[in-house]
Amino acid sequence: MITFSGVTKRYPDGTTAVDNLDLHIEAESFTVFVGPSGCGKTTSMRMINRMISPTAGTVSVNGRDIASTDAVKLRLGIGYVIQSAGLLPHRTVIDNVATVPVLRGDSRRAARTAALSVLERVGLDPALAGRYPGQLSGGQQQRVGVARALAADPPILLMDEPFSAVDPVVREDLQAEMQRLQAELRKTIVFVTHDIDEAVKLGDRLAVFGPGGRLQQYDAPDTVLSAPATDFVAGFVGRDRGYRGLSFRTAEEISLHPLRTATERELDTLRLDRGEWALVVTDSGVPRGWIDITGVEGVRSGRPLSECTAAGGSLFPPEGDLRQALDAAISSPSGIGVAVDGDGAARGGILGSEVIEKLTEQRAAEDRARNKQFFAPTSASSEGP
Repeated sequence: MITFSGVTKRYPDGTTAVDNLDLHIEAESFTVFVGPSGCGKTTSMRMINRMISPTAGTVSVNGRDIASTDAVKLRLGIGYVIQSAGLLPHRTVIDNVATVPVLRGDSRRAARTAALSVLERVGLDPALAGRYPGQLSGGQQQRVGVARALAADPPILLMDEPFSAVDPVVREDLQAEMQRLQAELRKTIVFVTHDIDEAVKLGDRLAVFGPGGRLQQYDAPDTVLSAPATDFVAGFVGRDRGYRGLSFRTAEEISLHPLRTATERELDTLRLDRGEWALVVTDSGVPRGWIDITGVEGVRSGRPLSECTAAGGSLFPPEGDLRQALDAAISSPSGIGVAVDGDGAARGGILGSEVIEKLTEQRAAEDRARNKQFFAPTSASSEGP
């Protein structure tokens, strides 16, 4: 879908923002340009819609050099999402979203109809259509920005650090929304971020940029984590890349253990030893928190249950990944990560030590495979010297 061939961007002061970039982006892929500030990732992305022109080399879309394409027509066929949404403050939400269809020649009525449809698609209440951007939360504004980029149904979507200005909770929701939209729409997405966790979570492929605008590695996320191509990539990914790599392994590799549970009514007869924990659940099995012998004694003395239980930590779905499972175990006071079904009911638990054991097994297998290259194959010949 998108190809960079020997692309360089050098400014008059001698600064090289992008250096001899060769890159092929497949159709319907989610490609993340990631790297520290000033490494050329945004410059590279903005060359795709000719907001920046290369000093040398060729950028092609669908096999055609975009330098020979009318810039306005090119941009009208490419969705673009920027930080803080970039909405027009004097226009309502629906008219912001309808901007590109109107510019492409659709009637205002048709454009607004399409805008309403895409607002719902990105998870916004159509009742917000008549509001102005200043009346929305940061997360809502960013969803409107995504809706505007999708309104004309472009095959390519460029996203320049779109979630960096929102808080971590909203950011996680927006990331999940992007994963859902991509599974549904299958756009060719180029997403820029400096956050390696965001890159690993969202991307099918990661393009890691380094100093001087040089591409350091272009691979699947699990390959970048497990086999960094350069010292720069290894340093950028960080020493905890093994932990991040758990995102690509399913929690179903580890069998769930039965949990010791009790409802609030059952606490009167619950018997615990020092150091033991039980999971307090509702009648339908939804976790309310962990309780130990001190908490049980507190409930029996008349203290509210909320004061006698410890927060249960994060939860994970049984079909989730090992990183979620390990986080659930680490954040739990009992050291047990709780798996819940679609209704939120507890289905079993995983120990953090079991996840670490799986990680250790994987590392050992990788080391054995890597070390084989240092040994010559054994000769099959039975002849003497």
